[in-house]
This record gives sequence, C-alpha cells and structure tokens, in this order.
Amino acid sequence: MTNRIDRLESRGFVKREKSPTDGRQVLVKLTKKGADKVDRALIDHMANERSIVSSLSANEQAQLIKLLKKLGAELAN
Repeated sequence: MTNRIDRLESRGFVKREKSPTDGRQVLVKLTKKGADKVDRALIDHMANERSIVSSLSANEQAQLIKLLKKLGAELAN
C-alpha cells in the first residue's frame, strides 16, 4: 500500500497529512489534480459501460439492472 501511495503522491494525485486527532495516523487525501483524474476516469468508465450494454434492448438493460441489484444485495449480506 505504501508503495502505491508513494507513486500517487509523486505524481501529485494525493497528499499525506497527519491526523489532527491521532498522531499515529496519516491521512491520504486527493489533490485537485487527483480529483480531476478520477472525474475523467469515471467519464471514460461510464462511456465504456454504455458501450458494453448497447447491444441490449431497453427491456434487457432494465432486467440486467434488476438482476445486478439483486446480486449486489445478496453479496452485501
């Protein structure tokens, strides 16, 4: 984990801060650059998801959503 955070920090995506309440903790926070990167990645991810389900009809997409919600609820238990 430390190596991954080190790489993200060296690229300017996150910054480390000492916890104001616990001196043993270090908080990792997104920088503006990191938040912008996440936003762009989510846009690309959503476009990819739309592409994947584009061959399904509207009814099939609705069924898929229902089934994924059911699966998600079961996995949460």
